[in-house]
Amino acid sequence: MAGRIEHGARGGALVVGASSGMGAALARQLAADGYHVALVARRGDQLRALAADINARAGGATVAGAYEADVRDFDAAPALFARIAREGAPLRLVVYAAGVMPRSTTGADFTDERDIMAVNVLGAMRWLGLAADFLEHQGGGTLVGISSVAGDRGRPGNGAYMASKSALSSYLDSLRFRLAPTKVRVVTIKAGFVATPMTAGLKLPRGLTISADNAARRIARASEHGHGITYVPGVWAPIMWLVRHLPASVVARMPG
Repeated sequence: MAGRIEHGARGGALVVGASSGMGAALARQLAADGYHVALVARRGDQLRALAADINARAGGATVAGAYEADVRDFDAAPALFARIAREGAPLRLVVYAAGVMPRSTTGADFTDERDIMAVNVLGAMRWLGLAADFLEHQGGGTLVGISSVAGDRGRPGNGAYMASKSALSSYLDSLRFRLAPTKVRVVTIKAGFVATPMTAGLKLPRGLTISADNAARRIARASEHGHGITYVPGVWAPIMWLVRHLPASVVARMPG
């Protein structure tokens, strides 16, 4: 952490999906690194408690603000984004960390599949699209989307979740190409196994699982220095290269 950096010295950061897990850990990390942070999530009580904790750690200074919102309310996003940009420090960094992962999707009633796509993909397109236009007009900044190694190749298991992360990664690729002539950087975070409330109850491999705080430090570092795609942790880059090149007959036998 960059504890000696004055709060706000790096401008404003917006974290969408900040109430728990990697989003909450990243909000704390960015505040410690000297950003004013705007926090967006639908769980208002948790969000306000997080903002209060961040401000208390900053000695009572107001370095975090809570904005309760559901990313599935696409029509409300432009006004809220404009409000955040107007009320906070000049935005330099926008992170989309919102995500849902129901344990299984069968297609029986389609509720889970619809929510996965609405939160993981359409919400990301809405907020990152707004941020891309804003930062381009402003003259620079960084967009970060938290995707997953789950999107690198379809495998047995939660197909809707894998499809959502594949779509998010492709969308971020497209933004990166579009914004290449500008001073806006686009960073795709492909996270592996991270211990968060979303993964609670899953049997995660001990040697490949990191804490949310560990992931947040790596994501914050990538937001400052990364370009293109960053695997978190980096060991997943060669693992997923192998998975992408395995014969389909082998992939079909992988555990779900």
